[in-house]
Amino acid sequence: LQPPDVYVSTDSPQAAPGDILLTPTHGYGQSGAMIINSHGGLVWFHQAPAGDIDADLQVQSYEGQPVLTWWQGQVPARLGVGFGSDEIYSSTYTPVATVSAGNGYQADLHEMQITPQGSAFITAYSLVDANLSSVGGSSDGVLQDAILQEVDIKTGLVMFEWHADGHVALGDSYSHPSSSAGQPWDYFHLNSVSLDPWGDGNFIVSSRNTWAAYEINHLSGAVMWRLGGKHSSFRMGPGTGFAYQHDVRWQPNHTLTLFDDGATPKAHSQSRAISESIDWAHRSVGLVGRDVHTPPILTGSQGNDQILPGGNSFVGWGEEPYITEFSPSGQVLFDAHFPSPGQSYRAYRFPWSATPAAPPAVGVRASNAELVSVYASWNGATGVSAWRVLGGGSPTTLAPITTVASTGFETAIAVSTTDPDFAVQALGPEGQVLGTSAAASR
Repeated sequence: LQPPDVYVSTDSPQAAPGDILLTPTHGYGQSGAMIINSHGGLVWFHQAPAGDIDADLQVQSYEGQPVLTWWQGQVPARLGVGFGSDEIYSSTYTPVATVSAGNGYQADLHEMQITPQGSAFITAYSLVDANLSSVGGSSDGVLQDAILQEVDIKTGLVMFEWHADGHVALGDSYSHPSSSAGQPWDYFHLNSVSLDPWGDGNFIVSSRNTWAAYEINHLSGAVMWRLGGKHSSFRMGPGTGFAYQHDVRWQPNHTLTLFDDGATPKAHSQSRAISESIDWAHRSVGLVGRDVHTPPILTGSQGNDQILPGGNSFVGWGEEPYITEFSPSGQVLFDAHFPSPGQSYRAYRFPWSATPAAPPAVGVRASNAELVSVYASWNGATGVSAWRVLGGGSPTTLAPITTVASTGFETAIAVSTTDPDFAVQALGPEGQVLGTSAAASR
């Protein structure tokens, strides 16, 4: 495993508990799904298959159990959207389900939200022939249509499907089509969905390229109202306007949070994580909170703002390789980065406890006839306090040699012995054996 290093510059005691979930791409190290602790130490890494990337690793609930979910697939450079599937894994890192788009589409990287009913909202994209002359494009143009599906996880049945094309006018976009025939135009770019906190089944979607969020009726698919953009249903108060935004989310207190990229091209001086409140009586929107990075960061894509149970705001800066946790008053409680030009689609903090189904790994390197270094690791295990080294004359005659405290993802243990074969046992906080590796020879 060769994930990128993560450098932590601020880790306050007031930061929320839990591990940090990332999907590093486009930089040093391997692309994949990664969990680290608050010190930047690796907990788990899943290397993406060759030619693929992983995106949007997070903890969700499925059938009453915590699960890891992420998207895996390919992202053609000129389209900026994904073609793949969404993965659901248990706390033993074993597959639970794969969620695929229906009706001939492939799941896009931008969203997968599991509902309490056992379905999942996912995004997809399709290229359709369109006359784009009304917006300065070709009469023989190609529209990149954004699609939202609700899919039953167990059966793959498409329960609901919504298309931006036909619901939102082409002229509402802030992007511009090419005058050349055959060049796809991503006029909408759907990048998040969030269920209403009222429990009515309706939801809000974010459109990067119209600078707006849309409340969608779950039964009819009709646009009920718009936040921002060229035709907002509300008067936008000071500081509430956004551009190329990402990750619009309802919060339990009925406020909305979003990551305001502000680029690309540049529309704002810096990216922001903001929260807003709708005044329904006066049809207006007010700014509730605003978090920015010091020094300023302006990111061209991706990013998110996760509100943690204690009220802190956990911000992933998307295309820029930074992660920051803010207190409700805006104080930086945690700040980290990985090497540029790396990026992570979103970043999250979640409590996570896991015991892998696969056994621990052991490596052995002999310095001479009597001195051996034994390397113990267990990708994804969260409860290992110590490692016990077993040695012997054969793989079937191993006995304890020494026990040492775990020092991180991989623990190096020096032992003095002429034994040819070794294994390691992962021990819990009370000395209980959590797992035993296969045997390895010097």
